[in-house]
Amino acid sequence: MIPSAVLTTGQPPAATRRPALCAPWAGPYLNLLYLLGTGLVLLSLSRLALVAWQHERVLAAGITGAVFVQGVRADLILLGYFLIIPLALAPMLLWHRTSRLWVRGTGWWSVAALLFIGFMELASPQFILQYDVRPNRLFVEYLSYPAEVFGTLWNGYRFALLVTIACSIALAVLLHRFFRNATQDVRPWPAKKLLLTWPVLLFLVALQIRSTTDHRPANPALFALSGDAMVNSLIINSAWSVLDAISSMRKEANSSEIYGKFPRAKVLPEVKAAAWLQGYQFPSQELPTLHHQQAVVTRERPLNLVIVLEESLGATFVKSLGGLPVTPELEKLKGEGWWFDNLYATGTRSVRGIEAVVAGYAPTPARSVVKLSLAQQNFYTLAAGLGRQGYQTEFVYGGEAHFDNMRSFFTGNGFQNVVDRSKMQPKFEGSWGASDEDLFDTALVRLKHLHAQNKPFFSLVFTSSNHEPFEFPDGKIALHDPAKQTVNNAVKYADFALGKFIREAKQQDYWKDTVFLIVADHDNRVYGDSLVPINKFHIPGLILGADIAPKRIATIASQIDLAPTLLSLMGVSSTHPMIGRDLARDSTSPGRALLQFDNYFAWLDDSGATILRPGQPAVAGRYDAADGTLDLLDSPPAPASVDRAMAHVILPSLLYREQRYQQSR
Repeated sequence: MIPSAVLTTGQPPAATRRPALCAPWAGPYLNLLYLLGTGLVLLSLSRLALVAWQHERVLAAGITGAVFVQGVRADLILLGYFLIIPLALAPMLLWHRTSRLWVRGTGWWSVAALLFIGFMELASPQFILQYDVRPNRLFVEYLSYPAEVFGTLWNGYRFALLVTIACSIALAVLLHRFFRNATQDVRPWPAKKLLLTWPVLLFLVALQIRSTTDHRPANPALFALSGDAMVNSLIINSAWSVLDAISSMRKEANSSEIYGKFPRAKVLPEVKAAAWLQGYQFPSQELPTLHHQQAVVTRERPLNLVIVLEESLGATFVKSLGGLPVTPELEKLKGEGWWFDNLYATGTRSVRGIEAVVAGYAPTPARSVVKLSLAQQNFYTLAAGLGRQGYQTEFVYGGEAHFDNMRSFFTGNGFQNVVDRSKMQPKFEGSWGASDEDLFDTALVRLKHLHAQNKPFFSLVFTSSNHEPFEFPDGKIALHDPAKQTVNNAVKYADFALGKFIREAKQQDYWKDTVFLIVADHDNRVYGDSLVPINKFHIPGLILGADIAPKRIATIASQIDLAPTLLSLMGVSSTHPMIGRDLARDSTSPGRALLQFDNYFAWLDDSGATILRPGQPAVAGRYDAADGTLDLLDSPPAPASVDRAMAHVILPSLLYREQRYQQSR
């Protein structure tokens, strides 16, 4: 029998209804109030756990209190973004006929927002372990390659993956039940009350998002309060970090402008003032860095070129560079050619290393040009330049060449052939494709084929065995660590495969006519309690083959210096837009390195480091290469140093945006 109260009011009697959890005064805005409160609790608990985990570095940074106080401020900004959207729609839906739709809609919106926040926080510890910062643009970029990423996660981080998924599902169920029960008795407000309160709430949430009375609203850069980038990232939350990265990626053509305004008229003069560029003529206004480089070495026939780009092989793993003794083959080879003692990667991703080594292109805060639309054609690379001089050009990779957009970039910019996993029959295959031995076996076959054509050739060989989850065949090496799938064992296997490849190549007819470059794309993990962990950008580099005499390059060098140096050693005189240094012409005078770490750009030379920060003044640092420490100085960097750094980070952005990094129009 139906109670009379239901017949007259359409609702169960009060005694049989489950009461709203709290705050009935919030009326139709109750879901949004719960979103705000639950979000603050969830983010604060996560931050507390992360700080407890990283307490030593947080204490060393000396901003423990600020991490939590400013963290709440950052959380309010994020939650304000989630509140402002449904709040803006309130006048259209908060009426008697649509009130239930409004309540259900804001409930589902709140569940989705909190689930996203919770998932990002659950994913943060593993990301911090790998990249030493909260999830950022790298988190977004990897989503484009689900097969490779899932394979890595499943084989290397299975437990963490399953825990994250299970916790996310549990969180979703709890949130759904909470919001379903919490707002079942919400009643629409009278129109007058709604119209009076809505503008006030909208204004307050707008202030919450802005979070400052300064000229510009708050942004993640505002929370960079210490010299430790990881500790700074703990202040903000992972959801905001990722959303801000997505927003920045949409504006990445102008990315270098995040460091402040710099007169365009000063950019080129600052860059061209480098000692190694002063002897060149730059005749083209359309292509402002285009110049003719005369090779130092004169040859009747230019040499072939093979670049072996080693995945994640930082100085961390090279004993003679202060690392672990897990590269004995490379150590044997270093006395046979040009060995770089102070070579630095430009970034922390493979595509950043590719653009520097293969195109001589300097880094920016944007994604690598390998992935950017305007660089997919008519963008200078060694392959494009050498192809014009009759070289056969080829890319050999053990994985899927579409990863990181490599196939598109390479085929659109001079590489005539791509050989990847689909064209191999590997004896061992891991999550990232063929093992390094199988890759090098294929490369040896391809080099014989290219040599047989009686034309000069350029082959880029990109390894992958030293990539998480560190899979490689059994019985090949004496393990450095007891457990097999560790980075040290993977590096030792990669080194073993490299040594085997070079020994075989030495037996071939093309060895005497070929220059080989062995270089890392970046280190395995980039971490440390510095604003920019410069020591983790230190990488090995070796040029050998043909008639290359042994030599030690002690000056600071960058990956962007390698391509001009190789052309000179090969005997190739060419016109190109690269601003790197020809170390064959001068390898003893002071050098510099350009480093991009997240949104920080560092200029490193013998006098120290100048670090550009988004939305904040540049800072100066004293770097000790012996122990890998960077000490930030209290005094600001010299204006000339800031101008030099600004010019070098803005120039590549201008060249990309205006499509001026070419050999000709």
